[in-house]
Amino acid sequence: MSFNTFEEAVDTVERKEFTATKESIPVVEYVGFNSPKETVEVVNHTAEAKRDTASKRVFVLAILAGGYIAMGSLLALVIGGAMPGLAVTNPGLQKFFFGAVFPLGLILCAVAGAELFTGNTAYFIPSVLSKRMSYKVPLKNWTIVYLGNFVGSLIVAYFLVYLTEVLMHSPSMDSAINIAIAKTSNPFYKTFLKGIACNWMVALAMWLAYAAKDITGKILGIWFPVMAFVAMGFEHCVANMFFIPVAIFHGADITWMDFIVKNLIPATLGNIVGGALFVGTAYWYAYDKK
Repeated sequence: MSFNTFEEAVDTVERKEFTATKESIPVVEYVGFNSPKETVEVVNHTAEAKRDTASKRVFVLAILAGGYIAMGSLLALVIGGAMPGLAVTNPGLQKFFFGAVFPLGLILCAVAGAELFTGNTAYFIPSVLSKRMSYKVPLKNWTIVYLGNFVGSLIVAYFLVYLTEVLMHSPSMDSAINIAIAKTSNPFYKTFLKGIACNWMVALAMWLAYAAKDITGKILGIWFPVMAFVAMGFEHCVANMFFIPVAIFHGADITWMDFIVKNLIPATLGNIVGGALFVGTAYWYAYDKK
């Protein structure tokens, strides 16, 4: 190939470079974890597996999840709740310690396997919105899992904490009562909004767990968002199935009706919005909508 002028040669080289660049646009590769689109696919397969699991098994797994979240909540009370002095001198650090150990429950759910209501509010949504699954499927699952989570939480609160006197006569017991009083003292809208923020973080934590391809990645993916929502003081309905009943068992001036009406209902509704809308619907629209 010959060129009449230097400018012609340069122009030819530039056009070849442009063509090569245009034809070889690099594809982003995700090493060690699933891409966001792949994660949505994993979530869809998870939803299908949950749909096909027998209701009795789902209920047992839900009881386990309630127990696991209660154990994480108990650990937070025993460690973070036993630092009243630090709560006065450095409240941010005390909240960090409280939140840092709480993720135990969700880690157990994700790795060992269990059915947790808050995470399930997000998993089914892409499949439902894409009409691969009836809306009746998540409603059935949520009902069974919610009841199972409540049973598991109460088992830990009454039999493993109250009857064993694990918190008795300790700063942790005072913290449990103060937390329960605070949680039942907010107006409906505030608890509802805190519920949205909470499950936005929790559902994202499980999204990250599904993105990870090993246990270390799953644990790290879960730990940061869950630690964050706890430290920021948001409302998780399943955790509250432990925090408030355990305070009632220890003599807190709170009725069961106070617990259900002033906290559990608005927190649950907020959790549904946070998981279903801010995670399930958002990622369906971004990566699964045709």
